[in-house]
Formats: sequence, C-alpha cells, structure tokens
Amino acid sequence: MPLLYTIGKLIVGPTLRLAFRPHVEGLEHIPETGGAIFAGNHLSVADELFLGTVVPRHLAFWAKSEYFTGAGLKGRFSKFVLTGLGAIPVERAGGRAALSAFDAAIPALKAGDLVAVYPEGTRSPDGRLYRGRTGAARLAVAAGVPIIPVGMIGTDKAQPIGVRVPRPGKAEIAVRFGKPLDFTGRSDDRTSLREMTDELMSEIQKLTGQEYVTRYAPRRDQTPGEAAA
Repeated sequence: MPLLYTIGKLIVGPTLRLAFRPHVEGLEHIPETGGAIFAGNHLSVADELFLGTVVPRHLAFWAKSEYFTGAGLKGRFSKFVLTGLGAIPVERAGGRAALSAFDAAIPALKAGDLVAVYPEGTRSPDGRLYRGRTGAARLAVAAGVPIIPVGMIGTDKAQPIGVRVPRPGKAEIAVRFGKPLDFTGRSDDRTSLREMTDELMSEIQKLTGQEYVTRYAPRRDQTPGEAAA
C-alpha cells in the first residue's frame, strides 16, 4: 500500500468514520485477495474518500490527467498527492491517449490490486444515474477480473459540487457493494461491451435507487451538446 494511502487510512479514514458514521452494506463481496474493479455511481468528489475509507485494501483510483500536469505549486502538489496515493491518470478525451490508463491498470489488476472507476465518466450534475461508458467492462475482460458494483448515497449532500470539504450533518452517507459481476471469457467487441456495461449500470441502480438516464452525463468542461456528440 502506498505510503500516503497508508497515512490516509490511519488519519483521514477514522476521522470520516467518526464525523459521518457511514452505513456500509455488502462488505462480504470485497475479495480478501486478488484483483477486482470497483465501479460505482459518481455524485461527489467525496465518493473517493468514503470508498477508500470503507474498503480495507488499497484502491487505485482513475483520475483525470489534468491533475498530474497542472502548473505552479498547486499543480505540483496535486501530482505529488495523486502519485503518492497510487492513482492512475486517464485522458478523458478518449482515443489512443486514454489507453495509457488501461496500460497502467491491467498489470496492477493482474498483480492482485484493486482499481476504482466511475463508468459515468464524470460527476452526476443532478443526482441521477447516467449511461455508463464501456471502459470498466473493457478493463475487466482484458485483465480477467470481476467488477464489484458500488452504490454511493448522500455524498452529493455532504460535499456538493463547489464545496471544498465534506460537511458533517448534511446527509446520511451509505456505501453499498453488490455481488461481483464475472465477465470472464466474454467478447470485447462493441456490442458485448455495451451489454456488460448496461448490466453493470443496472446493478448500480439497484444499489442506489437513482433515476436512470439513457444518455451520457455532460462533463463539466463541455456543453450538453458537446457531451452528446
């Protein structure tokens, strides 16, 4: 486990548990050993904090590459922290550049590490669950590991978009883990990946009870039209 991640587990984790007392369900679905992908809904920046707090093993999060390349003191600090936490940079523009995230995640998964991804690709702008992108399914097939659905509840109230730190007393936090989805042996063609992703999003919806939207969520750095294009 990376040093900064260990420090976080010892300091940040207990603080969040004491301040928010998150309710956790389905811990029995977390494997004690071996690689796995945690794929959940994305309501808030706090999702990573609470997920990392309740999962006893190290979780490597995918983080947008801009956090690793920022300029100035803030940019260097962001890179230092994320690298120290074992985060995996991903190019959100897609295409060949985005494959670097897979290049880093696949060996980690095959070596027995855990990787967390958010199939929606960005935080939900309105609390609904949006159509999932196929990266999690593609990664599961390539690495030969299961996907564990994750449902986060209340994090958008504890830390809305624009709020720097989670605020105790604003919402009850719940983290729910579903039964692992085993896609071993499935094809990685476009149709199969879409089917697996839709199955995954259905399981996430069962955990959260969110309204499901059949289109992709608009990214914060895009207009709705650009996101849908």
